[in-house]
Amino acid sequence: MKQIPQQYEFEPNFRQSTWLVNGELRQWNGEYAKVFSTISRTEDYSPTYLGEVPNLTAKEGLEALDSAVNAYNKGQGEWPTMKVSERIACMEKFVKGMKTRREKVVNWLMWEIGKSLPDSEKEFDRTVEYIVNTIEEYKNMDREGARFQKSEGIHAMVRRGPLGVVLCLGPYNYPINETFSLLIPAIIMGNTAILKPPKFGVLALSPLMEDFAASFPPGVINIVYGRGREVAGPIMLTGKVDVLALIGNSTSARALQDQHPNKNRLRMVFSLEAKNPAIILPDADLDLTIAECINGTLSFNGQRCTALKVVYVHESIADTFNKRFGEAIDAMKFGDPWEAGVKLTPLPEPDKPDYIEGLINDALSKGASVVNAKGGQKSVNYNFPAVVFPVKSDMRLFHEEQFGPVIPVIPFSDISEPLNDMAESNYGQQVSLFGKDAKTLGPLIDSLTNLVCRVNLNSSCQRGPDVFPFTGRKDSAAGTLSIHDGLRSFSIRTFVAAKDNDYNNGILQDLLNNNESNFINTDYIF
Repeated sequence: MKQIPQQYEFEPNFRQSTWLVNGELRQWNGEYAKVFSTISRTEDYSPTYLGEVPNLTAKEGLEALDSAVNAYNKGQGEWPTMKVSERIACMEKFVKGMKTRREKVVNWLMWEIGKSLPDSEKEFDRTVEYIVNTIEEYKNMDREGARFQKSEGIHAMVRRGPLGVVLCLGPYNYPINETFSLLIPAIIMGNTAILKPPKFGVLALSPLMEDFAASFPPGVINIVYGRGREVAGPIMLTGKVDVLALIGNSTSARALQDQHPNKNRLRMVFSLEAKNPAIILPDADLDLTIAECINGTLSFNGQRCTALKVVYVHESIADTFNKRFGEAIDAMKFGDPWEAGVKLTPLPEPDKPDYIEGLINDALSKGASVVNAKGGQKSVNYNFPAVVFPVKSDMRLFHEEQFGPVIPVIPFSDISEPLNDMAESNYGQQVSLFGKDAKTLGPLIDSLTNLVCRVNLNSSCQRGPDVFPFTGRKDSAAGTLSIHDGLRSFSIRTFVAAKDNDYNNGILQDLLNNNESNFINTDYIF
């Protein structure tokens, strides 16, 4: 039996026995789904049983939907018509409670998805910071709207209003941070929501359930568990969802979108898969490039939509790059998430090692080689990162988003080769560009900005800082997520207009003086 540090133990046989609907943590008396970790407690591998969560059905999913629909009440509910300052107060109450749950949430992240201790702590802390910054940005947005504009003899007060009912589905790789990047802007803007946690990382939400129930009015947020097709599918079929917010796979996004009977009314906020490339020019600083490529390809084992999933390297430096890159990867430490210095951790998906092995074998059968000594070494819950070279267009690794520890490297002689591949790709999120000659970089940047939405100069791809727009072209995204853009994605511009005459001006003045409207007011929120 392994020695697990006491502070990283978890409550044995944990049962998440409630789900949140209409402001009530309702006891579940039906079937439960078991939750396992691929982290083994024994030297001879066996998965670790963590606990169980409710296995809800379509009936409970539709009950949660009705709760959200009733709370929105065609825009007349308490939450969508509430003062901005009052919605902010609810959010501040939630984040205050959330801060007290840090240790429990971090521990579940490590056990459930194998995220290292520093990365789990970073995910929690970044989420708290995201909520705080979202509140501040919402205050800025409200202050900008707290005034009348006049044009062509018409007074208007322009603000942003909610859209309706939002169905939120987050990803397993960032089950707190990215899930909340959908949920938090959605509800603070006055929408009501149904949240279905991801299959992996589902227990990380458990410590926060009481804070959700205590912080928001009934029906504002409803949390359901279960299989997506059994719970989310029936919700979409009703046509009562106004916004589908999903971070995950485009296949799942399309399937849910297609079930909605009024697609023209459905707002979509998606962050989907990507095949972000690195392009390494002949004059790149290899010390910097290798460090950034390791971080870009293998941070959280490459299980990030923003991960570098293919590396283009100029043929003149390919051998040198491969040798140094492979040696640096072979020196990385694999272990349990709480171990000091660990960079590589068990994969949360039980079938992922076989999938990664299949990608490698396909490439080897078509002429590629694994260039690092440890590359591809497989255990029950991991594949040691493999640097595969040269990858060609007839290999699965060229097309598929591997979302795991295998790195395809493609040599090029002319810059048109990676540019053409990117243009033909189904994805267009980000690129990392390594080089230093301005005359070469300038025109290349001009081309790349029309193929992807973020060009990272001499640095790995990433989402943050959260003030910058996070989006993508083609199948990589729909809508933009950042602190400011997230608030805009879950809202719509709406305004009150009145002709400039004594009659209307008197009414507007009365509305302002008597605070009869939460919309027409010039209150300044500090």
